[in-house]
Amino acid sequence: MSVPSTMRASVLHGIGEIRVEERPVPDPGRNEVLVRVGAVGTCGSDTHYFEHGRIGPFVVRAPLVLGHEAMGTVVARGAGVERLSPGDRVSLEPGVPDGVCAQCRAGRYNLCPRVRFMATPPVDGAFCEYVAWDADFAHPVPDTLSDEAAALLEPLSVGVWACRKTRVGPGDRVLVTGAGPIGLVAAQTARAFGVTDVTVTDVSPHRLAEAQRSGATRAVDVRERSLAGAGVRADVLVECSGVAPAAYEAVSAVDPAGRVVLVGMGGQELTLPVSHLQNSEVELTGTFRYTNTWPTAIELAASGAVDLDSLVTHRFGLAEVGADGGTARPGRTQGRGVPGALRDTPEREHVPVRC
Repeated sequence: MSVPSTMRASVLHGIGEIRVEERPVPDPGRNEVLVRVGAVGTCGSDTHYFEHGRIGPFVVRAPLVLGHEAMGTVVARGAGVERLSPGDRVSLEPGVPDGVCAQCRAGRYNLCPRVRFMATPPVDGAFCEYVAWDADFAHPVPDTLSDEAAALLEPLSVGVWACRKTRVGPGDRVLVTGAGPIGLVAAQTARAFGVTDVTVTDVSPHRLAEAQRSGATRAVDVRERSLAGAGVRADVLVECSGVAPAAYEAVSAVDPAGRVVLVGMGGQELTLPVSHLQNSEVELTGTFRYTNTWPTAIELAASGAVDLDSLVTHRFGLAEVGADGGTARPGRTQGRGVPGALRDTPEREHVPVRC
């Protein structure tokens, strides 16, 4: 395949300042493939970097290409790559660990302290036309998956990992708090893992309707009634809201010997009902990204068990990412509407950028 020498890239230069500029097309190194980017989902982290210039200890100190929910087509390969060939469509797992640290050797490569993660300073992401990436973290996808769905395998992996962490399975009553994109895919993943009782809570009627459309057996608007008032009890809680009062109430709704995983990112501190956790021996864990989830995510999406296309709110071309003073920017639901997709939703939904 013919590859140009330069490419367009959407580059964050400062808070609220994105420029589309020309950059050299990277050369794939050993065990890397060069991928022509086809679609990139927009994560809340992209929005946060755009609006605040940092997320906790990760500070944007130099121009940065955002976007880590990416897919594309292999156009070239570096030395040592045999598994992939030009023309293969791939979904990119955005974190490449060092493979030698104690966490990697224990199989927990998501906790690698030296991981290179797309769009996390100083590593550039995929809001550009070409990306060179480790071939072991470029996963072939079937042609039955749309470009957008292949890109959104990344947030689906978050849902898969959360369900694995809480050992979700048949017979469990699962409560998902927060019906944003991660909550929606977590609920769908729980159903795909054999759960027949999935309750989703939120304060948005639109999001709750989408949760029921995508497989939740019950939706509770917590503006109108409490979980206790709605009679909600659970064996497993997947907390995706990041809202302190919601988390407190939801943990209290978990029955003895239940499992809780905290997924949503709110403040640095969270008040929880410790006496309930102790007296009921409720397991509580956090979750950080994912490990070995792409094969399962691909199978769930390709089989139709999880609907990723429904997460798409709008589509923008690469040149539109910083258009109109940044209005068509990561996380915004402005621009061309997508019939049948999520519309009129708050920011931090998934808005694929077509490259």
